[in-house]
Amino acid sequence: MKITDEDFKAANRRAAAKQAAFPAVVAIRYDRRTARLFISLASGLDLAFFVKDIKELEGARAADFATAEISPSGMGVHFPRMDADIYVPALLQQFVSKRWLASEIGKLGGAATSAAKTQAARMNGKLGGRPKKTTGSGKTTTHRQSA
Repeated sequence: MKITDEDFKAANRRAAAKQAAFPAVVAIRYDRRTARLFISLASGLDLAFFVKDIKELEGARAADFATAEISPSGMGVHFPRMDADIYVPALLQQFVSKRWLASEIGKLGGAATSAAKTQAARMNGKLGGRPKKTTGSGKTTTHRQSA
């Protein structure tokens, strides 16, 4: 398969977009006592996981982590002594639950403001506010607003 200049440029554009969307790895640390690997991201997030949970790292010893290297893109970690690599976005995808991710996305949507959302809230307020919830028993409950 021949790679054209356009293919190469398109791949570079995809890589740049991925790098812009994902915080880079800034540090790697192995905790011998707990057999956990810690990967720190530029966003301040620290990932910690048991080494035994990653197939590529099975059978690794503490000394194998001493030479770990962050990839030039900042999205991976290379372990030269084991000839193993971890692509951190895939690692996150493996460990992040879909329910948690959906709740985080929902929070962003709920925090969004727009003229249409403001107008809808005002109209709802004119109609008496949030409607009462009905429970499975047919009883209604009221919503209390916190101060």
